[in-house]
Amino acid sequence: MRMNMRFDAVYYEPAALDFELGRMLQEKYKDLPWVLVESHNRIPELTAAENKEFPKLKRHLIVGLRKTHNYVPNHKVSDWLVPFTSSGCSAMCLYCYLVCNYNKCAYLRLFVNRGQMLERLLKKSRAAPVPQTFEIGSNSDLVLENVITENLPYIIEHFAREGRGSLTFPTKFDMVEPLLHLDHRGKTIFRMSVNPEDIIRRVELGTSPLGARIRALNDIAGAGYPVGLLIAPIILLPDWKRLYHDLIARLADELSPRVKQGSLIEIILMTYSYVQDAINTDAFPNAVPLLDRATMTGRGRGKYCYRNDVRAEVEAFLREELAACLPDMPILYIS
Repeated sequence: MRMNMRFDAVYYEPAALDFELGRMLQEKYKDLPWVLVESHNRIPELTAAENKEFPKLKRHLIVGLRKTHNYVPNHKVSDWLVPFTSSGCSAMCLYCYLVCNYNKCAYLRLFVNRGQMLERLLKKSRAAPVPQTFEIGSNSDLVLENVITENLPYIIEHFAREGRGSLTFPTKFDMVEPLLHLDHRGKTIFRMSVNPEDIIRRVELGTSPLGARIRALNDIAGAGYPVGLLIAPIILLPDWKRLYHDLIARLADELSPRVKQGSLIEIILMTYSYVQDAINTDAFPNAVPLLDRATMTGRGRGKYCYRNDVRAEVEAFLREELAACLPDMPILYIS
């Protein structure tokens, strides 16, 4: 899949042009309007837009500096969640948890002070008493971002030479060719997120098709990277058992032996929110409804998740299916 990254305008902090990457982006998008802003976090004309303008906002690119670098402890697939080179995304998954944090402003923001972020990460990795794993893709999709910035080769090879432990990130995209010949030294764990094709087409708008994701994961594993698989988020459409049975059967057929031999599986059930539902109702009036009050319950302020009894049924079903079809791929967690 070749990603056609079209933007309507670039909003930028003036200091961004003091950095090499900022100047590269200015040249790359020189034919677009460049709008000066005081802060990437405060763009009043975008914040004030109506919900129905959400797809239009996603066609804006924001360029600035990351000023906060607080690492958050994590106890699932990594030791730390690391704020890194981007946040938000140009895709429009209807369940996107970033919308909970950024509301309509979940557009793609690029932070050009990558050298500062990398140096902090390297120091953190070397100072740890034991090797640590750093999740650098929790706020964005770095494979998508890489189409614009080419940051991943820079990050992966620098960490391979100078870092201790591992980097990891998930993706819903297949544009991995620039990563296949890097000197990664096995220090970057690549994780592919998958869902049934029907859910990808109807819910994960603007992302790579399932077949392309599977091929990309096989290619990455073939290039020697450690890999993992996310089945996420689990969305319980009326025929969810058929959809996920067919997905797991297809994975068993199409994943390479290298992927199927010991790669970990993460499973995450969807959490939805009032904010997402309000935006989707106005911006995507014909979209598949994700809020199902028959199976969901409140979870915190304005959020919904599947009821415990429903979750137990889903977990039992998935464990049985995966044990039958992908017995050598352990489930790391189900949440």
